[in-house]
Amino acid sequence: MEASTGLFTSSHDSNELVAIQGHDEPKLVKNLDGQLCEICGDSVGVTVDGDLFVACEECGFPVCRPCYEYERREGTQVCPQCHTRYKRIKGSPRVDGDEDEDDVDDIEQEFKMVEEKYKLKHGEILPGKKSSGDDYENAKSTLVNEDLPISSYSIGEPGRVKLDDKVRTHDWKLNQGNLLIETDASDDPEKAMKEETRQPLSRKVAIPSGKLSPYRMMVVARLIILLLFFQYRIFHPVSDAVGLWITSVVCEIWLALSWLVDQLPKWFPIDRETYLDRLSIRFEPENKPNMLSPIDVFVTTIDPIKEPPIVTANTVLSILALDYPADKISCYVSDDGASMLTFEALQETAEFARKWVPFCKKFSTEPRAPEKYFSEKIDYLKDKLQPTYVKERRTMKREYEEFKVRINALVAKSKRVPAEGWTMKDETPWPGNNAKDHPSMIQILLAHGGGQEGNELPCLAYMSREKRPAFQHHSKAGAMNALLRVSAVLSNSPFVLNLDCNHYVNNSKAVREAMCFFMDIQLGNSIGFVQFPQRFDSLDRNDRYANKNTVLYDITMRCLDGIQGPVYVGSGCIFRRKALYGFDPPKASKRPRLVQVHSKQDEDVDDASITVTAGADEDNKQLLKSEMNFESKFGKSELFANSSLTEEGGIDPSSGQAALLKEAIHVMSCSYEDRTLWGYEVGLNYGSIASDILTSLKIHTHGWRSIYCMPKRPAFRGTAPINLTDRLNQVLRWAVGSLEILFSHHCPIWYGFNEGRLKGLQRIAYINSTVYPFSSIPLLIYCLIPAICLLTDKFIISSVGTLAGLIFISLFLSILASAILEVRWSGVSLEEWWRNQQFWVIGSVSGHLFAIIQGLMTAFSKFNTNLSVVSKAPNDDGEFHELYTIKWTALLIPPTTIIIANIIGIVAGFTDAMNSGEHSWGALLGKLFFSLWVIVHMYPFLKGLMGRQNRTPTLVVIWSVLLASIFSLVWVRVDPFVLKTKGPDVKQCGISC
Repeated sequence: MEASTGLFTSSHDSNELVAIQGHDEPKLVKNLDGQLCEICGDSVGVTVDGDLFVACEECGFPVCRPCYEYERREGTQVCPQCHTRYKRIKGSPRVDGDEDEDDVDDIEQEFKMVEEKYKLKHGEILPGKKSSGDDYENAKSTLVNEDLPISSYSIGEPGRVKLDDKVRTHDWKLNQGNLLIETDASDDPEKAMKEETRQPLSRKVAIPSGKLSPYRMMVVARLIILLLFFQYRIFHPVSDAVGLWITSVVCEIWLALSWLVDQLPKWFPIDRETYLDRLSIRFEPENKPNMLSPIDVFVTTIDPIKEPPIVTANTVLSILALDYPADKISCYVSDDGASMLTFEALQETAEFARKWVPFCKKFSTEPRAPEKYFSEKIDYLKDKLQPTYVKERRTMKREYEEFKVRINALVAKSKRVPAEGWTMKDETPWPGNNAKDHPSMIQILLAHGGGQEGNELPCLAYMSREKRPAFQHHSKAGAMNALLRVSAVLSNSPFVLNLDCNHYVNNSKAVREAMCFFMDIQLGNSIGFVQFPQRFDSLDRNDRYANKNTVLYDITMRCLDGIQGPVYVGSGCIFRRKALYGFDPPKASKRPRLVQVHSKQDEDVDDASITVTAGADEDNKQLLKSEMNFESKFGKSELFANSSLTEEGGIDPSSGQAALLKEAIHVMSCSYEDRTLWGYEVGLNYGSIASDILTSLKIHTHGWRSIYCMPKRPAFRGTAPINLTDRLNQVLRWAVGSLEILFSHHCPIWYGFNEGRLKGLQRIAYINSTVYPFSSIPLLIYCLIPAICLLTDKFIISSVGTLAGLIFISLFLSILASAILEVRWSGVSLEEWWRNQQFWVIGSVSGHLFAIIQGLMTAFSKFNTNLSVVSKAPNDDGEFHELYTIKWTALLIPPTTIIIANIIGIVAGFTDAMNSGEHSWGALLGKLFFSLWVIVHMYPFLKGLMGRQNRTPTLVVIWSVLLASIFSLVWVRVDPFVLKTKGPDVKQCGISC
């Protein structure tokens, strides 16, 4: 099929999309009987003597022979658990350093294997030896010089080899270290390929115990010190300020519990390593069809003003230029704003892609978003050997500048909206003139097979789902579900990648990185999604408002990967389509057995069995459809129901063009989801702004696990709000979404208990992700307590003795030490960690506080929470211009009030100390330290509030000063937390009344 030249709406459409056919992916299942390898999941196997294979004699950490020998040959040569150097085991190849070990050498056994190799090459059959590729241990041999007869090797002294000449000695030494190759690849390439399939496509990399163990020990020590601290605080009340003391102790207990819940899931951090070369060897064989899995890419946009078309265009161009087979990629752009500007910009993008994509693939450019590529100040001639590169780069840069001019002209034209609405080039009214009431729209801008020969382009489709005022559309989650259905009808790839319109592909091999997990024969079938960390451009050097979120992406997510997997964070995630449909992962016991084919006759029998199995699968599909009642779950679409049952994706080749497009229009109509489980058990989940967390919770509850993939070159990069107001609104939106989950029937405290598939620590992590906004209340009180103490001349702690002083100092040092050790194993800088701590306090006393109010209104009333789109436009008015822009919002009032109250308290404390004499200065120091600690945490907010030219909104200043003044005056007058006595003190005056 070919790309359509026009846009069609309503119930019929002539746009076409080339179907991506499924492929026969080889599914090899290893025998998992006995102990399993902790690295690849395979059986650890046995030694040449028939005993259980033990790689490390110190700790017995289970590792199979291939992983053991790979680690010795190409890794660190140490055990992942105890970090003891691996010793050479009988029958394994030598590596550097083995000569220093006092171990039994089996050189004679190796020469027996050399002799066996020689006899095999000369057609002799050894008694008792098998030629099957499965007999892994019996087939090991050593490569020797083909021209050298076996008699040339003679054994002299034990452990030494005498050869005829130095050349042969050198050849023998080169070849003796590789005993795993059964035959020469040129002699039997199929057998060599079969051995390659035994190797895993990825592996876990444990955090070095030298870094992780001290951190764990310090966390335990901090917990013990906390218990001692609370023992002192509870049993040493402050008699003259009981109310203030009780309030502070309750706040401290809540914050300590919050820290503990946050700390528990951080106990098992891991890293992962992928092997892209093995993926290519296994699924991209030469002179054979490419067997990599197809993938559908979803890009969502809604407002071309806040999400400029040039940003969306760069994202689309980077997707189309992925280092992945073009016929395996289908890109769908969902325009929820039904903007003609977005549509026309994508048309221009499709034309420019015909030049940009071949350029990227010819010269292997990185990144493949043209705006970022041409703006990077790097040596672009490095590693570029083609003599035409400089000329073609200049030409391409000129083409891109002309492309930007055309996009900017469209943007300028869009600002003058005609009274009768927009019309297309053929004078047809634009169907989306009313963004809230329009029919479905779809157009294929690029079809598979487009472009010049050898420079094929992926498929690119524009779509805008139907909108009607009487229906709820569920914002981004609804758009994603519409994309899921449309792509299932048109291409039905088994995997889908979700990107925001401002997140471009920074690493062209990102999809391959994920496929190393999905297509792994050991663990791939149990993986529901692979999440990549989010990285951001255009941030200020100091990251004032912690936009990088390094604690989340570089610490928390890596720790969750060691349990059941990270959560979905809304973008940069590749899903297995089956997981989004609400299916359970396949059980290990039901995996197909490995079939050995040894002859042509066996191949014929195997093909016949496959045909019978295919017929049985069709019967099973019909039975499954009748049992599951597909209409009530997936909706009334026969094509979609059939696509959901295919194991490896792809669409029916017999489906006609008109039928596919008609069905695509049908499945994205606004009434399609009525009386179905879409948004509840199928697709992305509704009911919360934080649909990403809710969706990953359901996927994990079904028993799937997720993977956190952190390639050295970040997979995706995007933009983040650097403006203080936008950042606080973003924090508010996240917190409201978390509370909506907490107050719903999906509350992670009890949701999924019957299934029992959600691990305990994973459940604790989800609980923490929903209850964290409630920490804002004790934190707000605790930030105001220093000002209260300074204004009332009271304190929350009684007189401090030697033991209490040691406890307080130890607690402070344990907090500092645990932070340092955490950033040490994670690689996060101490400055980034401190910025996250600062903004955690700022966000808690502002966004989280308002989220509690809004969340309670949402849970117990008809109040609806609307999703607001954060501006993603680039800075055109100077570097970091938006950083200094302050907009009015009520979120600014609580932090400003806290700062002013503490400043007033400091002034009042100094004044009182000067009037009271020298004895009061000692008590002032503790209160002063407490108050300054609060102000230091609020410093980024204070700096942002002042702006570049002190242009703080007057309303914020007036309200904050007024509230702080009233609070201070009333508190000094009422003093509610201090015990009151009426009349004189009888004990002091001696008067008997």
